[in-house]
Amino acid sequence: MSRFKVSTLVGGVFVVLTAAATGVSAVLELSVDAARRSSDGLEAGWIAGLTGLALAIPGGLLVRKAPRNAVSWILCVTGLHWAVDGTASSWVAYATTRHPTLPGAALAYWMYQRVGAGLLFSLPLLLVFYPDGRLPAGRWRWAVFGSLGATAVLPATLLFVPERLADAAAAGPEPVAGRDLSIDLLTLPLPDAVWTVLLRVGYAALPLSMLVPFAVVFRRYRRAAGLEKTRMRWLVWAGVVDVLVMLSTLVLPSQVTSAGLLAAVTVTGFAIAVGVLRPRLFDIDRLLGGTVLYGALATIVVVVDAAVLTLVATLPGVDRPSDGAALVGLLVVLIVYGPLRNRLWLLVQRVVLGQRHDPYRVVSGLAEQLERSDSPEDQLLAVARGVAEAFRSPYVAVEVYRTGGTLLAEHGVAPPETQMLPITYRDETVGRLILAAGDPRTALSPKDEQLLADVVRQAAAAARSSYLAAELQRSRERLVGAREEERRRVRRDLHDGLGPALGGVALRIDTARNLLRGAGDAVARADGMLRQAREDVAAALADVRRLVHDLRPPALDDVGLAGAVGQLAERLRTPAMVTRVEATDLADLPAAVEVAAYRIASEALTNVTKHANAAICTVRFRRDDHTLVVEVSDDGVGIPAGIPAGVGLVSLRERAAELGGRCEIECPPAGGTVVRAHLPLSSGAQVVGVDTGGGPSGAAPSGAAHS
Repeated sequence: MSRFKVSTLVGGVFVVLTAAATGVSAVLELSVDAARRSSDGLEAGWIAGLTGLALAIPGGLLVRKAPRNAVSWILCVTGLHWAVDGTASSWVAYATTRHPTLPGAALAYWMYQRVGAGLLFSLPLLLVFYPDGRLPAGRWRWAVFGSLGATAVLPATLLFVPERLADAAAAGPEPVAGRDLSIDLLTLPLPDAVWTVLLRVGYAALPLSMLVPFAVVFRRYRRAAGLEKTRMRWLVWAGVVDVLVMLSTLVLPSQVTSAGLLAAVTVTGFAIAVGVLRPRLFDIDRLLGGTVLYGALATIVVVVDAAVLTLVATLPGVDRPSDGAALVGLLVVLIVYGPLRNRLWLLVQRVVLGQRHDPYRVVSGLAEQLERSDSPEDQLLAVARGVAEAFRSPYVAVEVYRTGGTLLAEHGVAPPETQMLPITYRDETVGRLILAAGDPRTALSPKDEQLLADVVRQAAAAARSSYLAAELQRSRERLVGAREEERRRVRRDLHDGLGPALGGVALRIDTARNLLRGAGDAVARADGMLRQAREDVAAALADVRRLVHDLRPPALDDVGLAGAVGQLAERLRTPAMVTRVEATDLADLPAAVEVAAYRIASEALTNVTKHANAAICTVRFRRDDHTLVVEVSDDGVGIPAGIPAGVGLVSLRERAAELGGRCEIECPPAGGTVVRAHLPLSSGAQVVGVDTGGGPSGAAPSGAAHS
């Protein structure tokens, strides 16, 4: 028979023996009167048996799959030990109900009280051997040996110490069922002082001896990576559950302590088996994070419950029900704290987890933010901000694919680990949603993912509208630019071609008229016709000049933007007002930007001349981050509050919006009016930021949309 088959057989034997011992315990427990069993001071043997099965079954599975792993055998032996300990307890309870006491009662009680102390070895052994079944190397191995030796002091001492000294050193009273049983089976004749020292050392060394196993686990967890890290997280999850169970025993009735221990051991055995055999069976990160999170929530609520009950118990006369104070306390709890407790739970959930437990609030809140957002960039920021608030995620980004690049809206600072969800619109992937990962609060349950899918659908609509709006704006800018370039070409053709040709015709007509002067009537009629032709050509030439000026002010090509505005200011000059033009770096401006800047400055100067009653007016041109800023300021009377914008002011905003820019009109407290237009020098969406902060690659602000 192969070694594998032998190991599997031995593992099966351990499981069968553990199950048999558990069955014997259950039969014995049923044979004892319940009233006597509740007062004999012994733990229920069948619960210890089930605890042993919770370890032996995972141990048997591990023996079959990993027979060389020491963890497998530790689980099997520990499980059988638990079951035998439970059988010994049940036999003592059963044997002491008979008169005379049945044989073997003293031996069973000795095993329960003395050999049972050996269960203290199970936890440190599992910690130092998990997950690969090998002890740490080097100096750590010697530290482990020392720790296990310290753990063995108490169990070894209890095997040989006199019963009277052991009972005196024990924390609790001796069980009633064992008071007439002697367990001095292996007592050694040593002075009482020696035993006292050994017992004190054993009890003191027990908690200290756990420091090294925990340090070994911490060291392995820090050094682990990949699959090994996942295995260690299963052990950490089991430890978290055990801690929560131990905390629950502090507030729950003592009758459920054994059940809590059974649950903790069952979880530990399951976690160890999965961690060794199939560590990726479940998402341990999500499981661990959820356990910590909801355990913390439950702990907070239980602490508040205990505080309220303690406060009620301090009311005067609560301990005297006849005075009615107990009834008052009960009414306070039911009427006042009952509803508050539910609100407290919702508040704690909202603070820690966000609003994911209230889907309607999440969707309606996001819809409200989208309604308040005007620009596509603001809409994407609203989606990112809404998801971050709803799911308490420290970082959310909405990325939209577009021609020539992407548009990214971010909220928060990007963490090292992220998770991504696609954004689809009508079966087309138009972007992706990026959330923080690695935080227990950001772990998404299936219900959370379903809610997030509903939210993402709104994000998809916003992303699509953002994309279409950006495409429309770019098309508008291209059309405006092409129009102005075409106007520049037509103006040049009219100015350089048709205009001179018409002027030459007018000169030739004048020459012919000069040659015909002094002749007869026919010549006079011809002169009249030529004069009419001269007038028609002159009118056509005036129309050409007007069209040329309307297409593009000639001064822009002759003296540039600053010079053209200066000439305009000179024409509009009045004795009471001084106009200054300040400009820097206006070379190579696009035709559309140059014309829009001139028209905005012209309209603003006209308004100042007509309505401002100003003494000084200043026109400034400057480049600022790929944008031409046009600013016209005066010290006049300003614009009275409540006056609707006229056609001129509306045209200023429209000219700026055509190029994807904006125009602001404000009246400072000091007086006067400031017209400020921002004209992009190139097409495409511009950077929009909110709440400055750091981001990925050193460029992402906290709450920003950029392309």
